[in-house]
Amino acid sequence: MTQPTRRALGLFAVATLIFAACAGGATTSPTATPASQASTAPTEAMSEAPTAPPSVAPTPVANVPTSELITPGRLTVCSDIPYPPQEFFDDNGNPTGSDIDIGAEIARRLGLEEAVNNTVFDTIIAALQGNKCDIIISAQNITPDRVKQVDMIPFFNAGQSFVVAAGNPQGINATTDLCGKTIGAETGTTEVDYLQGTGTYKSAGGLTQACTKAGQPAITTKEFDKDSDALLALQAGKVDAYFADSPVAGYYTVQHSDQFSLSPIPPLQPALEGISVQNDSAHKDLVTGVQTALISMINDGTYTTILKKYGVDSSGITADIAAKLNDVGQ
Repeated sequence: MTQPTRRALGLFAVATLIFAACAGGATTSPTATPASQASTAPTEAMSEAPTAPPSVAPTPVANVPTSELITPGRLTVCSDIPYPPQEFFDDNGNPTGSDIDIGAEIARRLGLEEAVNNTVFDTIIAALQGNKCDIIISAQNITPDRVKQVDMIPFFNAGQSFVVAAGNPQGINATTDLCGKTIGAETGTTEVDYLQGTGTYKSAGGLTQACTKAGQPAITTKEFDKDSDALLALQAGKVDAYFADSPVAGYYTVQHSDQFSLSPIPPLQPALEGISVQNDSAHKDLVTGVQTALISMINDGTYTTILKKYGVDSSGITADIAAKLNDVGQ
C-alpha cells in the first residue's frame, strides 16, 4: 500500500476504527458494531458504499459487458478497511474515504452501483483473481511483481512515513535511528518490503540491510494482518514505530495528536498507486472502462473534488499519468 499525509473527517478513536473494520456485514445499510461486541479477527464484509459526490457525467462514458462483472449492475470493489483516509468506516459503519468515493464515481460513470468487499490486504489480489470483486482500490502501489498478476491503472501518488509515539521518545529522527528498533507494518505491503529488502527492493536492499552494512543492529519488522493492528501495537508500546503510507500516517497523527506524531524522517519512496483489474482477455472492456471513467473524472475536476474532501489532493495525478497502464513510476 502507499502513502502522503491527510485528512480529518470525523474524530474516530483508534479502537473504534479497528472494531468497525472487523465487524462483518452483508446488508446494504450496515450499522456500526459496539466495540465491546466486535471481534478482532479480520473478515471480509460486503456492503454498498455511500453515494459518490455529484458529478457532471450525464450518461455512461463507457460500457462494460455484464459478462465481465461478478454481479450485473454492480462494480464490486475490494478494499482493505480501515486504512484512513483512503478507506475506513464512517459513524454508521458505512465504507468511506477517498478510494471508496473514487470507486463509487467510476461505477456511476459506467452506469453501475458500487459495492465494497472488505478484504485483507495480503490476500486482496487472490480475492480479485477468485472473482470476489471486479477491481481493487486499496492504496496499492504499482510494482513490477503486481503488474505480473493484474493490470493496474494509476490513480494516486504517495510516499511512506513513520509514526512514533507522541514526543518521539525513541528519538527516531533519521533512517539510521531505526537500526535495532522494532517497526510495525501491515503484511503484504511495500513498507514491509522496504524494511526487509524484499519484493521491489530486493536488488537495492532495504533499510535493514543498510543498518547491517553500517555495522548497526538490524531492524526487527513486526507484521500485522491489519494495518490498524500495527498502529495499536505502537500505542501499546510493542513496536517503536509504525510504517505506513504517508496519507494514512498523517491522518492518524492529526486525529490523535496526544498519542502519535510523525517522525522527522521525510516521506520515503513516492510511488504510484493503481486500481487493479484482472489481466485476461475476459476483462479487457472492464480495464478500458475503468480507465476511461477515471480519466473523465480527472478532466472535469470531480477527481480533485473527491481528493480535497479528504485532504489528499496533493497526491492527485493528471490524466496523462492515468492513461499509462501498469506504470510502475520508476
